[in-house]
Amino acid sequence: MRIEKLSPAFKDYLWGGTKLRDVYGKDCDFEKIAESWELSTHPAGQSRITGGPFDGMTLGDYIETLGRDVLGENAKKFDRFPVLIKFIDAKEPLSVQVHPSDAYALEHEGEYGKTEMWYVVDAEPGASLYFGVEKEMTKDEFRRRIAENTLTEALHRAPVGRGDVFFIESGTVHAIGAGILVCEIQQNSNTTYRVYDYGRVGADGKPRELHIEKAVAVSKLTPSDTSAARHAPEKVPGGQKTLLASCRYFTTEKYEIDGTVFLEAGEKSFLSVVLTEGEAKIAGPENTVRMNAAESVFVPAGTGTVKITGKCTAVVTAV
Repeated sequence: MRIEKLSPAFKDYLWGGTKLRDVYGKDCDFEKIAESWELSTHPAGQSRITGGPFDGMTLGDYIETLGRDVLGENAKKFDRFPVLIKFIDAKEPLSVQVHPSDAYALEHEGEYGKTEMWYVVDAEPGASLYFGVEKEMTKDEFRRRIAENTLTEALHRAPVGRGDVFFIESGTVHAIGAGILVCEIQQNSNTTYRVYDYGRVGADGKPRELHIEKAVAVSKLTPSDTSAARHAPEKVPGGQKTLLASCRYFTTEKYEIDGTVFLEAGEKSFLSVVLTEGEAKIAGPENTVRMNAAESVFVPAGTGTVKITGKCTAVVTAV
């Protein structure tokens, strides 16, 4: 099987910056590039194959053409592609928001809920984010604080630095702060309930929609476990790897490479490889792809042994 390089779908949300173009060379003419969806079959924005016999094809059409075996056995328990991987460039803070569970989202939105993980690629000095509540609160207090614009006073504020990891289970109230660039690995969902938006207005000059009652229904109003995403690095030939997160939807590891690292794309799962810094080439039985920072490839299940050579950091995700 061929290793397929991907080109992303872009989003120009009002809080976005320009780092993805100015620093990482993304080819997009939006004034702001808030997000690049690197691995996506979601109808709201699909990534595409770049180069080779499937050049220009959406990832969804590629999977339909070759068959779901390219996803591997572990993905067969899902009725659709299970993950979505993106870069997020927050020049300004994102809204305070929450994502529903699968059960709630499938009933009310017709798609999965969203559990997600953030790997911090870069952060400006003093950057922070909101992650869960500081102490337990009732739904009545939650509603009252939203109405009084005091919700952020009751949220847990966490300082952020390069390399930090946050695992955000569905139901966790959260917000990425200004000056942070993250690689986000999430369920394949675009359902977000906005709780608080700092009084901002959209392109139409009107305040952006809030989803308070849905947010109240799905939010977990007890403090979140911030230790779940702390794992020690493990030496491997060619560098070291660190488990970033593992759940029923995805397992993600960080590889810090100085030389050559070998990965196995067996029958169980495809691999997504996203470079967050440096440059490398990734070689499989059929082809070799060169990668720069903020680029990604899809390695089909059953490809076998692949090797990444270079001096780089790679975020590798499987189901």
